[in-house]
Amino acid sequence: MNVKSCIQNILTSPSKLFGLVTLVSASALAAAFSAEAFFNLEPCQMCIYQRYPFAAGIVLGLIGLATRNNSKIIKTLTPLTSLNFLCNSALAFYHSGIERHWWPSPFESCSAPDFSNSPKTILENIMSAPTGRCDEIPWADPLLHLSMANYNVVLCFGIAVICAASIILNAKKA
Repeated sequence: MNVKSCIQNILTSPSKLFGLVTLVSASALAAAFSAEAFFNLEPCQMCIYQRYPFAAGIVLGLIGLATRNNSKIIKTLTPLTSLNFLCNSALAFYHSGIERHWWPSPFESCSAPDFSNSPKTILENIMSAPTGRCDEIPWADPLLHLSMANYNVVLCFGIAVICAASIILNAKKA
């Protein structure tokens, strides 16, 4: 089996496509939690926000796997999945810009405290907030000097393109 037919097989099979989405999403979250737990890399608020679309990716992937034989659901789920990852790619790009000082962080000290409670609660929220800063790169690969947010741009955009290619290929097939 050559590479082209392997890719085509993934793009035309809802089981393989949504299995890939689920695997990539779960792996990305596992990597983020591992970096936090084992390498003491403290996530900033933007890092936390980028985890939500991966959690949504797991849910979308599992729904896709469960309904893989229902073409109506798959035709709706695939564009939704593509949009989910496209949005996460945009969010990661925005975070990359903050890290590279192309634009400022929307958060004071890169975390937004909740001011709707008593002063004591506000202080507790501030003290328990993540200490990572959105405008600093806590880890960059030694070869290309790309951060995790930079890699997230590419990963999520790639998954969005894969889902979009699946939509196009399956539309031509129908």
